[in-house]
Amino acid sequence: MARIIDGAAIARDIRAEVAAEVAQLRAAGTVPGLAVVLVGADPASEVYVRSKARACQEAGMLSRVLHLPAETSADELTGTIDGLNADPDIHGILVQLPLPPHLNSKMFLERVSPAKDVDGFHPTNVGRAFVGDPTGFVPATPEGIMELLRRERIDTHGKHVVIVGRSLIVSKPLASLLMAPGPNATVTLCHRHTADLGQHTRMADILVVAVGKPGLITGDMVKPGAVVIDVGVTRVDDPSSPKGYTLHGDVDFQAVSEKASAITPVPGGVGPMTIAMLLRNASTAALRAHERRNARKPAGAR
Repeated sequence: MARIIDGAAIARDIRAEVAAEVAQLRAAGTVPGLAVVLVGADPASEVYVRSKARACQEAGMLSRVLHLPAETSADELTGTIDGLNADPDIHGILVQLPLPPHLNSKMFLERVSPAKDVDGFHPTNVGRAFVGDPTGFVPATPEGIMELLRRERIDTHGKHVVIVGRSLIVSKPLASLLMAPGPNATVTLCHRHTADLGQHTRMADILVVAVGKPGLITGDMVKPGAVVIDVGVTRVDDPSSPKGYTLHGDVDFQAVSEKASAITPVPGGVGPMTIAMLLRNASTAALRAHERRNARKPAGAR
């Protein structure tokens, strides 16, 4: 039976580390600030935004939520983002997706200053992550997966990692991180339409699945002893649940856990790591702003 990788416990440790970093910054005169821009009334987005705001406050950060009406124009949203870019009290900016249909997500993600793009979605940060430049911000989910592997002492050196999924948010940046000097993994990138997907997944020493299709990976698609990281989270109707639904991953957990050596659960695996790494990015952005401000001060100035 596979060892369960407890992402919730690891995320708690990281959030405690971030809170300590924030306390040091506050003592030095900088209060890290994170702003979330939410347009419209998407229920799932509202839940995510509340959880992010609560996590910021628990870490000692300034949390600012700008909830704009669904009919907000492109010019109005541009002005909001530009105002946050210029605000010295805000060090990280998140534009919560999805935006209403009349607003071009790409345009507004690119409007955020790369120095405040703690989601890591700006093309500048995407490029920096691709070439291994540590000054860029990496999206929180792939960086969270890397942190899980590090803290669980799962060796990636020379290992074959198969990633099922091709998103710019998770799969592609994760492939770059894994292939970089240090992790030194060999990476195969697949997706749900790959012919004979199981032929590829059965070759994986480490299998990462980020598709959003419950139960896509079955027990016969996993090599014995593989490490399995399940990124998918999908609500499935369940009348027997008090909430009316249960959360399912992309992996058939019961069947796969009988073959894998280690596996992340859903929920409680990768999900908690995403907010933890987002907080770390925000703390890092504040530290860099603090250092830039101090570097501009004349010698002897306080």
